[in-house]
Amino acid sequence: MRNLIVAVLAVPLALATTVPPELFSPLVARKVLATANTLPSPIQYPQYTDTTTGNWLLFNSDAWSSGFFPSTLYEMHRRQKLCGHKHGVGGVDWLQLGRTWSTGEIPSKRTIGTSHDVGFPFIEELKINPRNETARTAVKIFATALAKRFNAKVGCTRNEDSPGPNFQVIIDYMVDLEVLFVAEEITGNHTLRDIAIKHADTTIANHIRPDGRRHNLIAKGISVDFILRNGPPKDSLMTGTESQSSPDDMIVLIPVLYSTWSRGQAWGIYGYANMHLRTNFPRYLKTARRLATYFVSNIPSDGIVPWDFNAPTIPAPRPADSSAATIAVNALLLLSQRELTVGNSTGARFWRKSALFILRDITNLAWRPEWESLLSNGTMNFPANNTLTGIVYGDYYFIRAGNELKELGLTSC
Repeated sequence: MRNLIVAVLAVPLALATTVPPELFSPLVARKVLATANTLPSPIQYPQYTDTTTGNWLLFNSDAWSSGFFPSTLYEMHRRQKLCGHKHGVGGVDWLQLGRTWSTGEIPSKRTIGTSHDVGFPFIEELKINPRNETARTAVKIFATALAKRFNAKVGCTRNEDSPGPNFQVIIDYMVDLEVLFVAEEITGNHTLRDIAIKHADTTIANHIRPDGRRHNLIAKGISVDFILRNGPPKDSLMTGTESQSSPDDMIVLIPVLYSTWSRGQAWGIYGYANMHLRTNFPRYLKTARRLATYFVSNIPSDGIVPWDFNAPTIPAPRPADSSAATIAVNALLLLSQRELTVGNSTGARFWRKSALFILRDITNLAWRPEWESLLSNGTMNFPANNTLTGIVYGDYYFIRAGNELKELGLTSC
């Protein structure tokens, strides 16, 4: 880690702090507005593009990614506040567009408990108008649904999409814990905070493993399955896996062939940096640092974040994942701010510069002016051969990165 910090800090300041001009290109507002002006009825949401024309493919509101485009519109409202009328951002009621596109996310209009990542636009609304009853109610309902899937014996919230008797937990939920904290603020129900903390602690113990070569922590692929003793016979579920006993009298299944899915790694960095923001517990800052160290240390020499750090490079190169890169950029910027709260200015500078390098390299690769999405080269689902696409949350975090950099005083509009 020390050598990596020294290498980054040795880079000339002008180079290290260069922000890609595409981040505030007029195409950002133009493309997002073009999509926003094509609201389908019944409402559907962009998730990823095809790979030939770059046109968005639409999915129903129950899709797990449906909250990201409304959140993108809230980020455009934020940009309007930050930049005024520059680059086509002005003259558009982004806030109203965000509210309109959020209607399909309202709990009465979607199936509760069949998807995650759905509370984001309502959290953004509450930052603007804390008294918005629709947003307050939605956050409470989503938090309640998340809390109902919490199992005290496991110490985690179950993935609602997992089939069968196993108690599957995915790393993505580290980001979703935010809805529990916001709901606690609204309701005063501190149990929601307790659930978030327990889930985060259990995830440290079971999703994150030591890497003997680097002495870091890395994500154990996408998910961990907990098998309760009252479930099926454990021998029928052990094929191709290792097992270890847990203190809670359960079996924890761990894949033999470890994978380090880059987007999961990025979710983890962001989730634990945010847990430190919410609690100031040192263990969360330590975990975010370790996850981030692995991420930054394992980016290939070409600077492009692969879909999986452990995927083979032969016979074919690993595809990139622009969405993992932009999520990581935001995660590292948040981590840099958390370092400042504990007086670690060297660490803060290191994570900030790492974020800028990742942002520069993924923009050079993936910026696609002719597509409906801002970026290409996303890997939505590699096993399903869904690669080289634009991805809605990749674009969301690209726009958000620009806003964060502006608020931090690291760039201008």
